[in-house]
Amino acid sequence: MVEKGAHRKNKQRDLTRLALSIVLIILCNYVGSFLFKRFDLTSEKRYTLSPESKAIAKNIKTLAFFKVYLNGKLPAGFVRLRDEMKEMLDEFNAYSGGNVQYQFIDPTTLGDNKDVFHQLYENGLVPFNLQVKASSGTAEQIIWPGAMLNYAGRDMPINILQTQMDADPETQLNNSIEALEYNIDNAFHKIDLKMRPIVAFLQGQGEPDSLHLAGAINALSEYYDVRLLPINHQLNGLQLCKALIIAKPMQAIDDKDAYIIDQFIMRGGKVLWLIDPMYAPMDSLSRNGVTIAFKTELNIDDQLFRYGVRLNSNLVLDLQSSAIPLNSSLPGQQARIKLYPWFYEPLVSATGNNPIVRNLNLVEFKYASTLDTIQQPGIKKTILLTTSKATRLLNAPARISFDIVRMQPDEKQFDQGFQPLAVLLEGKFTSAFKDRLNMSPDTLKLLKYQDVSVNTSMIVVSDGDVVINEVERGKNQAYPLGYDGYTYKVTQQIYGNKDFIVNCMNYLCGDSALLSVRTKQLKLRLLDREKASKYKTQWELINMGVPIGIITLLGIVLAYMRKRKYAS
Repeated sequence: MVEKGAHRKNKQRDLTRLALSIVLIILCNYVGSFLFKRFDLTSEKRYTLSPESKAIAKNIKTLAFFKVYLNGKLPAGFVRLRDEMKEMLDEFNAYSGGNVQYQFIDPTTLGDNKDVFHQLYENGLVPFNLQVKASSGTAEQIIWPGAMLNYAGRDMPINILQTQMDADPETQLNNSIEALEYNIDNAFHKIDLKMRPIVAFLQGQGEPDSLHLAGAINALSEYYDVRLLPINHQLNGLQLCKALIIAKPMQAIDDKDAYIIDQFIMRGGKVLWLIDPMYAPMDSLSRNGVTIAFKTELNIDDQLFRYGVRLNSNLVLDLQSSAIPLNSSLPGQQARIKLYPWFYEPLVSATGNNPIVRNLNLVEFKYASTLDTIQQPGIKKTILLTTSKATRLLNAPARISFDIVRMQPDEKQFDQGFQPLAVLLEGKFTSAFKDRLNMSPDTLKLLKYQDVSVNTSMIVVSDGDVVINEVERGKNQAYPLGYDGYTYKVTQQIYGNKDFIVNCMNYLCGDSALLSVRTKQLKLRLLDREKASKYKTQWELINMGVPIGIITLLGIVLAYMRKRKYAS
Protein backbone atom coordinates (compact mmCIF):
# COMPACT_ATOMS: atom_id res chain seq x y z
CA MET A 1 0.00 0.00 0.00
CA VAL A 2 2.85 2.26 0.86
CA GLU A 3 4.59 1.42 -2.42
CA LYS A 4 1.39 2.20 -4.34
CA GLY A 5 1.07 5.62 -2.64
CA ALA A 6 4.72 6.41 -3.29
CA HIS A 7 4.28 5.45 -6.94
CA ARG A 8 1.22 7.74 -7.25
CA LYS A 9 3.18 10.56 -5.57
CA ASN A 10 6.15 10.15 -7.94
CA LYS A 11 3.79 10.12 -10.91
CA GLN A 12 2.14 13.36 -9.79
CA ARG A 13 5.58 14.91 -9.28
CA ASP A 14 6.69 13.89 -12.80
CA LEU A 15 3.48 15.25 -14.35
CA THR A 16 3.92 18.51 -12.44
CA ARG A 17 7.52 18.83 -13.72
CA LEU A 18 6.38 18.10 -17.28
CA ALA A 19 3.62 20.71 -17.04
CA LEU A 20 6.02 23.29 -15.61
CA SER A 21 8.54 22.52 -18.37
CA ILE A 22 5.89 23.01 -21.07
CA VAL A 23 4.76 26.29 -19.48
CA LEU A 24 8.37 27.45 -19.21
CA ILE A 25 9.06 26.62 -22.89
CA ILE A 26 5.89 28.47 -23.99
CA LEU A 27 6.82 31.45 -21.78
CA CYS A 28 10.37 31.56 -23.18
CA ASN A 29 9.07 31.49 -26.75
CA TYR A 30 6.55 34.23 -25.97
CA VAL A 31 9.23 36.45 -24.42
CA GLY A 32 11.59 35.58 -27.26
CA SER A 33 9.06 36.89 -29.79
CA PHE A 34 9.61 40.37 -28.34
CA LEU A 35 13.38 40.07 -27.87
CA PHE A 36 15.80 39.70 -30.77
CA LYS A 37 19.48 38.85 -30.54
CA ARG A 38 21.87 37.15 -32.95
CA PHE A 39 25.33 35.91 -31.99
CA ASP A 40 28.34 36.03 -34.30
CA LEU A 41 31.34 34.06 -33.03
CA THR A 42 33.68 34.87 -35.96
CA SER A 43 36.71 37.03 -35.12
CA GLU A 44 35.96 39.65 -37.82
CA LYS A 45 32.17 39.57 -37.20
CA ARG A 46 31.59 38.55 -40.80
CA TYR A 47 27.94 37.68 -40.18
CA THR A 48 27.11 40.84 -38.23
CA LEU A 49 25.39 43.64 -40.12
CA SER A 50 26.67 47.16 -39.63
CA PRO A 51 24.42 49.70 -37.85
CA GLU A 52 23.70 51.31 -41.26
CA SER A 53 22.56 47.98 -42.71
CA LYS A 54 20.40 47.21 -39.68
CA ALA A 55 18.72 50.61 -40.00
CA ILE A 56 18.03 49.98 -43.69
CA ALA A 57 16.63 46.51 -42.97
CA LYS A 58 14.36 47.76 -40.18
CA ASN A 59 12.97 50.47 -42.48
CA ILE A 60 11.83 47.92 -45.07
CA LYS A 61 8.05 48.02 -44.61
CA THR A 62 6.93 46.10 -47.70
CA LEU A 63 8.19 43.01 -49.49
CA ALA A 64 11.68 43.30 -50.95
CA PHE A 65 12.27 40.39 -53.32
CA PHE A 66 15.69 39.36 -54.66
CA LYS A 67 16.12 37.21 -57.76
CA VAL A 68 19.68 35.92 -57.54
CA TYR A 69 20.96 34.47 -60.82
CA LEU A 70 23.65 32.36 -59.21
CA ASN A 71 22.52 28.78 -59.16
CA GLY A 72 22.97 25.53 -61.04
CA LYS A 73 26.27 23.85 -61.85
CA LEU A 74 28.86 26.32 -60.60
CA PRO A 75 32.59 26.22 -59.82
CA ALA A 76 33.51 25.97 -56.13
CA GLY A 77 34.33 29.68 -55.82
CA PHE A 78 30.92 30.76 -57.14
CA VAL A 79 29.21 28.20 -54.91
CA ARG A 80 30.86 29.89 -51.95
CA LEU A 81 29.77 33.31 -53.23
CA ARG A 82 26.21 32.02 -53.63
CA ASP A 83 26.17 30.62 -50.09
CA GLU A 84 27.55 33.86 -48.65
CA MET A 85 24.88 35.81 -50.55
CA LYS A 86 22.20 33.56 -49.08
CA GLU A 87 23.52 34.05 -45.55
CA MET A 88 23.68 37.84 -46.06
CA LEU A 89 20.07 37.91 -47.30
CA ASP A 90 19.06 35.79 -44.29
CA GLU A 91 20.59 38.46 -42.05
CA PHE A 92 18.62 41.22 -43.81
CA ASN A 93 15.49 39.09 -43.59
CA ALA A 94 15.94 38.63 -39.83
CA TYR A 95 16.30 42.36 -39.16
CA SER A 96 13.52 43.34 -41.59
CA GLY A 97 10.91 41.24 -39.82
CA GLY A 98 10.60 38.84 -42.73
CA ASN A 99 10.17 41.48 -45.43
CA VAL A 100 13.27 40.37 -47.35
CA GLN A 101 12.65 37.30 -49.49
CA TYR A 102 14.78 35.75 -52.20
CA GLN A 103 14.95 33.13 -54.92
CA PHE A 104 18.10 31.62 -56.43
CA ILE A 105 17.72 30.98 -60.15
CA ASP A 106 19.74 29.13 -62.76
CA PRO A 107 19.35 31.45 -65.81
CA THR A 108 20.10 28.62 -68.23
CA THR A 109 16.76 27.00 -67.27
CA LEU A 110 14.63 30.06 -68.10
CA GLY A 111 14.35 29.47 -71.84
CA ASP A 112 16.42 30.38 -74.85
CA ASN A 113 19.80 31.37 -73.46
CA LYS A 114 20.39 34.09 -76.05
CA ASP A 115 17.13 35.90 -75.22
CA VAL A 116 17.46 35.39 -71.47
CA PHE A 117 21.07 36.56 -71.39
CA HIS A 118 20.23 39.61 -73.49
CA GLN A 119 17.43 40.53 -71.08
CA LEU A 120 19.70 40.14 -68.06
CA TYR A 121 22.31 42.37 -69.70
CA GLU A 122 19.67 44.98 -70.58
CA ASN A 123 18.59 44.93 -66.93
CA GLY A 124 22.08 45.93 -65.88
CA LEU A 125 23.69 42.63 -64.90
CA VAL A 126 27.23 41.85 -66.06
CA PRO A 127 28.15 38.28 -67.12
CA PHE A 128 31.34 36.45 -66.32
CA ASN A 129 32.87 34.21 -68.99
CA LEU A 130 34.55 31.19 -67.47
CA GLN A 131 36.80 28.79 -69.40
CA VAL A 132 36.14 25.22 -68.21
CA LYS A 133 37.75 21.95 -69.22
CA ALA A 134 35.67 19.68 -71.45
CA SER A 135 36.24 16.36 -73.18
CA SER A 136 36.91 18.16 -76.45
CA GLY A 137 39.26 20.73 -74.89
CA THR A 138 37.90 23.87 -73.28
CA ALA A 139 34.40 25.27 -73.24
CA GLU A 140 32.93 28.62 -72.26
CA GLN A 141 30.52 28.84 -69.35
CA ILE A 142 28.65 32.11 -68.90
CA ILE A 143 27.83 32.88 -65.28
CA TRP A 144 25.62 35.74 -64.11
CA PRO A 145 26.86 36.65 -60.60
CA GLY A 146 24.16 39.20 -59.93
CA ALA A 147 20.68 39.81 -58.58
CA MET A 148 17.62 41.92 -59.31
CA LEU A 149 15.96 43.63 -56.35
CA ASN A 150 12.27 44.44 -56.67
CA TYR A 151 11.15 46.90 -53.99
CA ALA A 152 8.68 49.76 -53.79
CA GLY A 153 7.66 49.21 -57.41
CA ARG A 154 11.20 49.53 -58.78
CA ASP A 155 13.80 47.08 -60.01
CA MET A 156 17.48 47.55 -59.17
CA PRO A 157 20.37 45.43 -60.53
CA ILE A 158 23.10 44.25 -58.15
CA ASN A 159 26.39 42.90 -59.54
CA ILE A 160 27.98 40.90 -56.76
CA LEU A 161 31.28 39.84 -58.37
CA GLN A 162 34.08 42.37 -57.82
CA THR A 163 36.62 41.84 -60.60
CA GLN A 164 40.10 43.31 -60.14
CA MET A 165 42.84 42.92 -62.71
CA ASP A 166 45.64 43.12 -60.15
CA ALA A 167 44.15 40.52 -57.77
CA ASP A 168 44.23 36.72 -57.82
CA PRO A 169 40.92 34.77 -57.99
CA GLU A 170 40.84 34.02 -54.25
CA THR A 171 41.30 37.70 -53.39
CA GLN A 172 38.64 38.74 -55.91
CA LEU A 173 36.23 36.24 -54.37
CA ASN A 174 36.99 37.48 -50.86
CA ASN A 175 36.54 41.10 -51.96
CA SER A 176 33.21 40.18 -53.54
CA ILE A 177 32.03 38.64 -50.28
CA GLU A 178 33.21 41.73 -48.38
CA ALA A 179 31.19 43.93 -50.74
CA LEU A 180 27.91 41.98 -50.49
CA GLU A 181 26.56 44.04 -47.61
CA TYR A 182 27.48 47.33 -49.29
CA ASN A 183 25.94 46.27 -52.61
CA ILE A 184 22.63 45.38 -50.94
CA ASP A 185 22.65 48.61 -48.90
CA ASN A 186 23.45 50.60 -52.02
CA ALA A 187 20.55 49.08 -53.95
CA PHE A 188 18.05 50.02 -51.24
CA HIS A 189 19.65 53.46 -50.94
CA LYS A 190 19.21 54.19 -54.67
CA ILE A 191 15.59 53.04 -54.62
CA ASP A 192 14.73 55.12 -51.54
CA LEU A 193 16.28 58.37 -52.78
CA LYS A 194 13.62 61.06 -53.02
CA MET A 195 15.28 64.48 -52.95
CA ARG A 196 18.40 64.16 -55.09
CA PRO A 197 21.18 66.70 -54.43
CA ILE A 198 22.33 68.71 -57.43
CA VAL A 199 25.77 67.82 -58.81
CA ALA A 200 27.01 70.05 -61.63
CA PHE A 201 29.65 69.56 -64.30
CA LEU A 202 31.33 72.91 -64.94
CA GLN A 203 31.01 74.12 -68.54
CA GLY A 204 32.35 77.07 -70.49
CA GLN A 205 36.11 76.36 -70.52
CA GLY A 206 36.26 73.73 -73.26
CA GLU A 207 35.17 70.84 -71.05
CA PRO A 208 33.90 67.57 -72.63
CA ASP A 209 30.32 67.57 -73.90
CA SER A 210 27.46 65.48 -72.53
CA LEU A 211 28.16 62.59 -74.92
CA HIS A 212 31.72 62.15 -73.67
CA LEU A 213 30.50 62.50 -70.08
CA ALA A 214 27.50 60.20 -70.58
CA GLY A 215 29.00 57.30 -68.61
CA ALA A 216 29.62 59.45 -65.55
CA ILE A 217 26.30 61.30 -65.89
CA ASN A 218 24.31 58.05 -66.11
CA ALA A 219 26.12 56.53 -63.13
CA LEU A 220 25.76 59.64 -60.96
CA SER A 221 22.10 60.10 -61.96
CA GLU A 222 21.22 57.09 -59.83
CA TYR A 223 22.04 59.26 -56.80
CA TYR A 224 21.99 62.90 -57.89
CA ASP A 225 20.33 65.49 -60.10
CA VAL A 226 23.20 65.91 -62.58
CA ARG A 227 23.47 69.09 -64.63
CA LEU A 228 25.89 70.74 -67.06
CA LEU A 229 26.38 74.24 -65.71
CA PRO A 230 28.28 77.30 -66.94
CA ILE A 231 28.84 79.89 -64.19
CA ASN A 232 29.00 82.92 -66.51
CA HIS A 233 30.11 85.23 -63.67
CA GLN A 234 26.81 84.71 -61.81
CA LEU A 235 27.51 85.11 -58.09
CA ASN A 236 24.69 82.71 -57.24
CA GLY A 237 25.50 80.37 -60.10
CA LEU A 238 26.41 77.51 -57.75
CA GLN A 239 23.98 78.33 -54.97
CA LEU A 240 21.76 75.25 -55.46
CA CYS A 241 24.62 72.80 -56.01
CA LYS A 242 25.78 70.26 -53.48
CA ALA A 243 28.94 69.49 -55.44
CA LEU A 244 30.82 70.70 -58.51
CA ILE A 245 32.86 68.56 -60.91
CA ILE A 246 35.53 70.45 -62.83
CA ALA A 247 36.33 67.93 -65.56
CA LYS A 248 39.22 68.58 -67.95
CA PRO A 249 38.90 72.30 -68.71
CA MET A 250 40.95 73.24 -71.77
CA GLN A 251 40.82 77.02 -71.30
CA ALA A 252 41.72 79.19 -68.34
CA ILE A 253 39.07 79.77 -65.67
CA ASP A 254 38.89 83.56 -65.33
CA ASP A 255 39.22 85.29 -61.95
CA LYS A 256 35.49 86.01 -61.60
CA ASP A 257 34.45 82.38 -62.03
CA ALA A 258 37.41 81.27 -59.91
CA TYR A 259 36.18 83.58 -57.14
CA ILE A 260 32.67 82.10 -57.33
CA ILE A 261 34.12 78.57 -57.10
CA ASP A 262 36.30 79.64 -54.17
CA GLN A 263 33.36 81.09 -52.23
CA PHE A 264 31.29 78.00 -53.06
CA ILE A 265 34.00 76.01 -51.23
CA MET A 266 34.12 78.48 -48.35
CA ARG A 267 30.40 77.92 -47.72
CA GLY A 268 30.81 74.14 -47.61
CA GLY A 269 30.50 73.21 -51.29
CA LYS A 270 32.30 70.11 -52.50
CA VAL A 271 34.53 70.04 -55.56
CA LEU A 272 35.99 67.17 -57.57
CA TRP A 273 38.90 68.56 -59.57
CA LEU A 274 39.77 66.43 -62.63
CA ILE A 275 42.57 68.44 -64.18
CA ASP A 276 45.06 67.87 -67.02
CA PRO A 277 48.22 69.79 -66.06
CA MET A 278 49.69 68.88 -69.47
CA TYR A 279 48.21 69.10 -72.97
CA ALA A 280 49.23 66.66 -75.69
CA PRO A 281 47.88 67.26 -79.25
CA MET A 282 46.56 63.87 -80.35
CA ASP A 283 46.14 64.88 -84.00
CA SER A 284 49.89 65.33 -84.33
CA LEU A 285 50.51 61.95 -82.67
CA SER A 286 48.10 60.16 -85.02
CA ARG A 287 49.44 61.88 -88.13
CA ASN A 288 53.19 61.95 -87.44
CA GLY A 289 53.66 59.33 -84.74
CA VAL A 290 55.09 61.95 -82.41
CA THR A 291 53.85 64.97 -80.46
CA ILE A 292 54.97 67.29 -77.69
CA ALA A 293 53.08 67.68 -74.41
CA PHE A 294 53.33 71.04 -72.71
CA LYS A 295 51.94 72.71 -69.62
CA THR A 296 48.38 74.02 -69.74
CA GLU A 297 47.52 77.44 -68.32
CA LEU A 298 44.22 77.08 -66.48
CA ASN A 299 44.62 79.84 -63.87
CA ILE A 300 44.02 77.42 -61.00
CA ASP A 301 47.57 76.66 -59.78
CA ASP A 302 47.58 79.35 -57.09
CA GLN A 303 44.06 78.41 -56.01
CA LEU A 304 44.89 74.72 -55.58
CA PHE A 305 48.17 75.62 -53.89
CA ARG A 306 46.27 77.59 -51.26
CA TYR A 307 44.00 74.59 -50.69
CA GLY A 308 47.00 72.26 -50.23
CA VAL A 309 47.87 70.71 -53.64
CA ARG A 310 50.36 71.40 -56.41
CA LEU A 311 49.92 69.88 -59.87
CA ASN A 312 53.27 69.14 -61.48
CA SER A 313 54.25 69.82 -65.08
CA ASN A 314 55.28 66.31 -66.05
CA LEU A 315 53.99 63.15 -67.68
CA VAL A 316 53.69 59.74 -66.02
CA LEU A 317 54.90 56.60 -67.79
CA ASP A 318 54.08 53.30 -66.12
CA LEU A 319 54.89 49.71 -67.10
CA GLN A 320 51.49 48.79 -65.65
CA SER A 321 49.55 50.35 -68.48
CA SER A 322 46.81 50.03 -71.04
CA ALA A 323 47.49 49.20 -74.68
CA ILE A 324 47.02 50.65 -78.17
CA PRO A 325 46.77 48.97 -81.59
CA LEU A 326 49.59 49.67 -84.04
CA ASN A 327 50.62 48.24 -87.39
CA SER A 328 53.49 45.81 -86.77
CA SER A 329 54.25 45.00 -90.43
CA LEU A 330 57.10 46.44 -92.44
CA PRO A 331 56.44 49.15 -95.07
CA GLY A 332 54.86 47.64 -98.21
CA GLN A 333 53.58 44.56 -96.38
CA GLN A 334 49.98 43.79 -95.49
CA ALA A 335 48.95 45.55 -92.32
CA ARG A 336 49.08 43.49 -89.14
CA ILE A 337 47.44 45.21 -86.19
CA LYS A 338 48.90 44.31 -82.81
CA LEU A 339 48.31 45.59 -79.30
CA TYR A 340 51.31 47.25 -77.66
CA PRO A 341 51.63 48.47 -74.06
CA TRP A 342 51.12 52.23 -74.03
CA PHE A 343 53.02 53.50 -71.01
CA TYR A 344 51.38 56.94 -71.21
CA GLU A 345 48.08 55.38 -70.10
CA PRO A 346 48.86 53.98 -66.63
CA LEU A 347 46.52 51.59 -64.86
CA VAL A 348 46.40 53.10 -61.42
CA SER A 349 45.74 51.21 -58.21
CA ALA A 350 44.31 52.26 -54.87
CA THR A 351 46.39 53.00 -51.82
CA GLY A 352 45.23 52.78 -48.21
CA ASN A 353 41.84 51.65 -46.96
CA ASN A 354 39.73 54.72 -47.61
CA PRO A 355 36.17 53.67 -48.56
CA ILE A 356 36.45 55.67 -51.80
CA VAL A 357 39.01 53.24 -53.22
CA ARG A 358 38.60 50.05 -51.20
CA ASN A 359 38.37 46.98 -53.47
CA LEU A 360 38.48 49.28 -56.49
CA ASN A 361 39.52 47.85 -59.83
CA LEU A 362 42.43 49.44 -61.66
CA VAL A 363 41.60 52.94 -62.90
CA GLU A 364 42.70 53.93 -66.40
CA PHE A 365 44.48 57.29 -66.66
CA LYS A 366 45.68 58.96 -69.87
CA TYR A 367 48.62 61.37 -70.10
CA ALA A 368 48.47 62.02 -66.38
CA SER A 369 50.77 64.12 -64.22
CA THR A 370 51.83 63.79 -60.61
CA LEU A 371 50.69 65.97 -57.73
CA ASP A 372 52.24 67.02 -54.44
CA THR A 373 50.52 67.94 -51.20
CA ILE A 374 51.38 71.26 -49.59
CA GLN A 375 51.48 71.86 -45.86
CA GLN A 376 48.39 73.88 -44.98
CA PRO A 377 47.18 74.24 -41.37
CA GLY A 378 44.03 72.28 -40.54
CA ILE A 379 43.91 70.30 -43.78
CA LYS A 380 43.94 66.49 -43.68
CA LYS A 381 45.34 64.88 -46.82
CA THR A 382 44.67 61.28 -47.92
CA ILE A 383 46.34 59.87 -51.02
CA LEU A 384 43.79 57.76 -52.93
CA LEU A 385 45.51 56.56 -56.10
CA THR A 386 49.15 56.03 -57.04
CA THR A 387 51.11 54.64 -59.95
CA SER A 388 52.81 51.26 -59.74
CA LYS A 389 56.35 50.59 -58.61
CA ALA A 390 57.64 50.77 -62.21
CA THR A 391 57.09 54.46 -62.97
CA ARG A 392 59.01 57.01 -64.98
CA LEU A 393 58.48 60.78 -65.16
CA LEU A 394 59.04 63.11 -68.12
CA ASN A 395 59.21 66.82 -67.37
CA ALA A 396 57.56 69.39 -69.63
CA PRO A 397 57.91 69.81 -72.53
CA ALA A 398 57.61 66.04 -72.93
CA ARG A 399 58.03 64.13 -76.20
CA ILE A 400 55.42 61.42 -76.89
CA SER A 401 56.25 58.96 -79.65
CA PHE A 402 55.04 55.58 -80.91
CA ASP A 403 58.69 54.53 -81.08
CA ILE A 404 58.60 53.69 -77.37
CA VAL A 405 56.42 50.61 -77.99
CA ARG A 406 58.79 49.08 -80.54
CA MET A 407 61.73 48.78 -78.19
CA GLN A 408 62.23 46.84 -75.00
CA PRO A 409 61.75 49.25 -72.08
CA ASP A 410 64.72 49.74 -69.79
CA GLU A 411 63.28 48.90 -66.38
CA LYS A 412 66.10 50.82 -64.70
CA GLN A 413 64.54 54.02 -66.05
CA PHE A 414 61.20 53.17 -64.41
CA ASP A 415 62.44 53.69 -60.88
CA GLN A 416 60.21 56.53 -59.64
CA GLY A 417 57.35 54.40 -58.37
CA PHE A 418 54.20 55.05 -56.39
CA GLN A 419 53.58 58.60 -57.59
CA PRO A 420 50.34 60.14 -56.21
CA LEU A 421 47.67 60.98 -58.77
CA ALA A 422 44.59 61.59 -56.59
CA VAL A 423 44.23 63.10 -53.13
CA LEU A 424 41.36 63.77 -50.72
CA LEU A 425 41.54 67.07 -48.80
CA GLU A 426 39.40 67.65 -45.70
CA GLY A 427 39.19 70.49 -43.22
CA LYS A 428 38.84 74.28 -43.14
CA PHE A 429 40.34 75.82 -46.26
CA THR A 430 41.76 79.31 -46.61
CA SER A 431 40.30 81.34 -49.45
CA ALA A 432 42.53 81.68 -52.51
CA PHE A 433 41.45 85.34 -52.62
CA LYS A 434 42.46 86.23 -49.08
CA ASP A 435 44.45 89.51 -49.09
CA ARG A 436 43.94 89.75 -52.85
CA LEU A 437 40.64 91.63 -53.08
CA ASN A 438 41.00 95.38 -53.33
CA MET A 439 37.54 96.16 -51.98
CA SER A 440 36.11 98.04 -49.04
CA PRO A 441 34.84 96.05 -46.01
CA ASP A 442 31.27 97.11 -46.86
CA THR A 443 31.58 95.72 -50.37
CA LEU A 444 33.05 92.46 -49.07
CA LYS A 445 30.21 92.20 -46.59
CA LEU A 446 27.70 92.82 -49.34
CA LEU A 447 29.31 90.00 -51.36
CA LYS A 448 29.18 87.78 -48.22
CA TYR A 449 32.88 87.11 -48.68
CA GLN A 450 34.48 84.44 -46.45
CA ASP A 451 38.23 83.97 -46.11
CA VAL A 452 38.01 80.67 -44.18
CA SER A 453 35.68 77.83 -45.06
CA VAL A 454 33.47 75.75 -42.85
CA ASN A 455 34.50 72.09 -42.55
CA THR A 456 34.32 70.71 -46.07
CA SER A 457 36.22 68.46 -48.48
CA MET A 458 37.46 68.20 -52.03
CA ILE A 459 39.26 65.67 -54.21
CA VAL A 460 41.99 66.58 -56.69
CA VAL A 461 42.90 64.20 -59.54
CA SER A 462 45.76 65.04 -61.89
CA ASP A 463 44.03 63.71 -65.00
CA GLY A 464 40.87 64.83 -66.76
CA ASP A 465 40.46 61.79 -68.99
CA VAL A 466 39.56 59.61 -66.01
CA VAL A 467 35.93 60.80 -66.35
CA ILE A 468 35.63 60.62 -70.16
CA ASN A 469 34.03 57.63 -71.86
CA GLU A 470 34.69 56.35 -75.35
CA VAL A 471 32.25 57.22 -78.13
CA GLU A 472 31.53 55.09 -81.19
CA ARG A 473 32.31 57.17 -84.21
CA GLY A 474 29.46 57.91 -86.58
CA LYS A 475 26.74 56.66 -84.21
CA ASN A 476 27.06 59.14 -81.34
CA GLN A 477 26.86 56.19 -78.98
CA ALA A 478 28.63 56.37 -75.63
CA TYR A 479 30.34 53.34 -74.16
CA PRO A 480 30.32 52.74 -70.37
CA LEU A 481 32.86 54.73 -68.39
CA GLY A 482 35.93 52.55 -67.90
CA TYR A 483 35.44 50.60 -71.14
CA ASP A 484 38.54 50.46 -73.33
CA GLY A 485 37.72 49.04 -76.74
CA TYR A 486 41.32 48.06 -77.43
CA THR A 487 41.91 45.98 -74.31
CA TYR A 488 38.40 44.72 -73.49
CA LYS A 489 38.55 41.94 -76.09
CA VAL A 490 41.69 40.63 -74.40
CA THR A 491 41.00 41.21 -70.70
CA GLN A 492 37.17 41.20 -70.62
CA GLN A 493 37.61 43.89 -67.99
CA ILE A 494 36.00 47.27 -67.53
CA TYR A 495 38.28 49.53 -65.53
CA GLY A 496 37.21 51.08 -62.25
CA ASN A 497 36.76 54.66 -63.51
CA LYS A 498 32.98 54.71 -63.03
CA ASP A 499 33.15 53.32 -59.50
CA PHE A 500 35.90 55.78 -58.63
CA ILE A 501 33.88 58.82 -59.78
CA VAL A 502 30.70 57.59 -58.06
CA ASN A 503 32.55 56.82 -54.83
CA CYS A 504 34.16 60.26 -54.86
CA MET A 505 30.77 61.93 -55.15
CA ASN A 506 29.18 59.65 -52.54
CA TYR A 507 31.93 60.56 -50.11
CA LEU A 508 31.92 64.29 -50.83
CA CYS A 509 28.13 64.54 -50.71
CA GLY A 510 27.83 62.97 -47.29
CA ASP A 511 27.00 59.36 -48.14
CA SER A 512 30.05 58.33 -46.11
CA ALA A 513 27.84 56.29 -43.77
CA LEU A 514 26.93 54.07 -46.69
CA LEU A 515 30.53 54.00 -47.92
CA SER A 516 31.76 53.04 -44.44
CA VAL A 517 30.26 49.60 -44.99
CA ARG A 518 32.92 49.13 -47.70
CA THR A 519 35.67 49.20 -45.05
CA LYS A 520 34.49 45.88 -43.59
CA GLN A 521 37.29 43.37 -43.99
CA LEU A 522 37.10 39.59 -44.02
CA LYS A 523 40.32 37.76 -43.33
CA LEU A 524 41.38 35.56 -46.20
CA ARG A 525 42.34 32.23 -44.63
CA LEU A 526 44.12 30.27 -47.32
CA LEU A 527 46.04 27.01 -47.01
CA ASP A 528 49.81 27.18 -47.28
CA ARG A 529 50.07 25.01 -50.40
CA GLU A 530 53.71 24.13 -49.80
CA LYS A 531 53.05 22.91 -46.25
CA ALA A 532 49.84 21.19 -47.31
CA SER A 533 51.73 19.19 -49.92
CA LYS A 534 54.64 18.42 -47.58
CA TYR A 535 52.55 17.19 -44.64
CA LYS A 536 49.63 15.76 -46.62
CA THR A 537 50.23 12.10 -45.68
CA GLN A 538 50.90 12.96 -42.04
CA TRP A 539 47.62 14.81 -41.62
CA GLU A 540 45.66 12.15 -43.52
CA LEU A 541 46.94 9.53 -41.07
CA ILE A 542 46.11 11.78 -38.11
CA ASN A 543 42.61 12.54 -39.40
CA MET A 544 41.88 8.87 -40.00
CA GLY A 545 43.78 7.32 -37.09
CA VAL A 546 42.89 9.62 -34.19
CA PRO A 547 39.07 9.22 -34.41
CA ILE A 548 39.42 5.43 -34.81
CA GLY A 549 41.86 5.29 -31.88
CA ILE A 550 39.54 7.32 -29.64
CA ILE A 551 36.57 5.10 -30.46
CA THR A 552 38.64 1.93 -29.87
CA LEU A 553 39.98 3.24 -26.56
CA LEU A 554 36.50 4.27 -25.45
CA GLY A 555 35.19 0.78 -26.32
CA ILE A 556 37.94 -0.90 -24.28
CA VAL A 557 37.27 1.34 -21.26
CA LEU A 558 33.50 0.73 -21.41
CA ALA A 559 34.01 -3.04 -21.78
CA TYR A 560 36.36 -3.08 -18.82
CA MET A 561 33.93 -1.08 -16.66
CA ARG A 562 31.03 -3.30 -17.70
CA LYS A 563 33.00 -6.48 -16.90
CA ARG A 564 34.08 -5.12 -13.55
CA LYS A 565 30.54 -4.05 -12.64
CA TYR A 566 28.91 -7.39 -13.35
CA ALA A 567 31.83 -9.42 -11.97
CA SER A 568 31.25 -7.90 -8.55
